[in-house]
Amino acid sequence: MAFEPPRRLIRALGETAPDGDDWLAKLPEAAERAVAVRGLTAERVQVPGGRSSLVVLVRTAGGSPTVLKLAPRRARPESERAALVHWGGLGAVQVRDEDAEGVSEEGVLLLERLHPDVSVRSLPEAKALLEAAGTLRRLWVEPPASHPFETVAERTGRQAEAMRAGAVADAEVAPLVDAALAARAELLAEPSEQLLLHGTFRQSKVLAGDRMPWLAVGPDPVVGETAFDLARLVRDRVEDLIAQPSGASTTRRRIKRLAESLEVDQDRLRGWTLFRAVESGVRARRVGREQDAELLLEFAGWL
Repeated sequence: MAFEPPRRLIRALGETAPDGDDWLAKLPEAAERAVAVRGLTAERVQVPGGRSSLVVLVRTAGGSPTVLKLAPRRARPESERAALVHWGGLGAVQVRDEDAEGVSEEGVLLLERLHPDVSVRSLPEAKALLEAAGTLRRLWVEPPASHPFETVAERTGRQAEAMRAGAVADAEVAPLVDAALAARAELLAEPSEQLLLHGTFRQSKVLAGDRMPWLAVGPDPVVGETAFDLARLVRDRVEDLIAQPSGASTTRRRIKRLAESLEVDQDRLRGWTLFRAVESGVRARRVGREQDAELLLEFAGWL
């Protein structure tokens, strides 16, 4: 079969690919090789798929339904593998690479097959938030000794540099950037827990499974405080929040409800929600996703 990358993946990687990067061009050949060396049978490429990897629905030689995932190095696939192995299937999809004896390729993961078209986002909003939060709680564990993961301070430090550059280029976002950077400095000034976090958690990252009702996929793991992880969930369905006349008050209630249900400090959750929304908004504007940028920055303004 043809392993053509979906348009969503082409567009997303095109926004971030460094000059001279040829990963997308080589992707069909890489997928064909990964299938062959593992003795897999490919069924179809998952569409629309993700923004940082190619997902192929496959079956093992024994007929077990699994998923083959290929991601470029800049998407940190080996970090994802390490986190999934550490979680061991508790709250997250399981790694099945042990089925491929002696086969190891950077950026290639063989995973448990979930139901890719059924995410928590398909539930009514209140139920979706409840199920997503319950899944997220299971992932917050002590990281392995000598872990390979970035810390929240390291990741947000890189992001802060890009945010400062965005504020210089666009005076309109400068006040929000200043507020977000001040919030980050205040949050990092106080000691906090150091747990393994999903890193990019949202409702669409929680899929229906057979082994458990809901399991998380696609982590970009980081080590730090739980409020940082929960902050991304706060702004889920941001387009719906913006469309509501009561969007700002709904957001405040959501922060309170999520913080209380997961025993997270409300002020720290609000601070990281502000930082992450501004960071995403500035990044969206930088790559020309103006509609996304406007939604995210308006949301950040409420905080």
